[in-house]
Amino acid sequence: MTRSIKAVILDWAGTVLDHGSRAPMGAFVEAFAHFGVAISIADARGPMGMAKRDHIRLVGTAPAVATAWRAKHGRDFDDAAIDAIFDVFEPLNVAAVEAHSALIPGAKHALDWCAANGIRIGSTTGYTRPIMERLAPLAAAQGFTPEVMVCAGDLAAGRPAPLQMWHAMAAMGIWPASTVVKLDDTPPGIGEARAAGCWAVGLALSGNIAGLSVEDLAALPPADRDALRREATEQHMRAGAHLVVDSIADLPAVVAHVQARLQAGETPGLVEWS
Repeated sequence: MTRSIKAVILDWAGTVLDHGSRAPMGAFVEAFAHFGVAISIADARGPMGMAKRDHIRLVGTAPAVATAWRAKHGRDFDDAAIDAIFDVFEPLNVAAVEAHSALIPGAKHALDWCAANGIRIGSTTGYTRPIMERLAPLAAAQGFTPEVMVCAGDLAAGRPAPLQMWHAMAAMGIWPASTVVKLDDTPPGIGEARAAGCWAVGLALSGNIAGLSVEDLAALPPADRDALRREATEQHMRAGAHLVVDSIADLPAVVAHVQARLQAGETPGLVEWS
């Protein structure tokens, strides 16, 4: 049995860059507002991590939003509504990533550590390829150039289905799945890893659940930061995370932890998703 980690598959927003995953949140709020329907930040963040059309569907069919849509437009929230909102959302998100593309503190060091230790880097994302065509060069200029980038819409199903993970591993020639660690800031991303048979590691403070910039997080009283960490940890563990850490800065410790579990004979297990 292989007992060494070969690769880390990384999510993008809230995991490697865009501390607090703020770009997509704002674009969702603005896109619904374009059609005269107000959604809250909590509404926008709820399904984060999923493919963006799926995300729009879940937001729009939530009871309060569905009622508001019906009152405004005189019809139910349907596939035509999803298409219309997506057409507005995608360019908004493309513009938003330009302002929210900075690597999360500690990310570059973690990536360099992986390179120095022979651990390969791939990526999956809930962003579409047009969004990533704008974001990827901004990340590359800061030193983030994963071997593979699998986008929402590239395959038949997005998160929490395992197809993006399997596609990334196949493109990299990496197997078995037990030698791969997935880092993600959202429960759907954790589900993606578990469904693929990989190690799933949640990020508590850098991503969507905490939802704060570096500066706003640092300004919190320690007790409030601890409360955010506990809430995020609970959400990730419910989704099936094997481990939860604060951010990608903890990646070297994550690899050491998972490697020890592998060497003790543990495997990540496989969670079936329907």
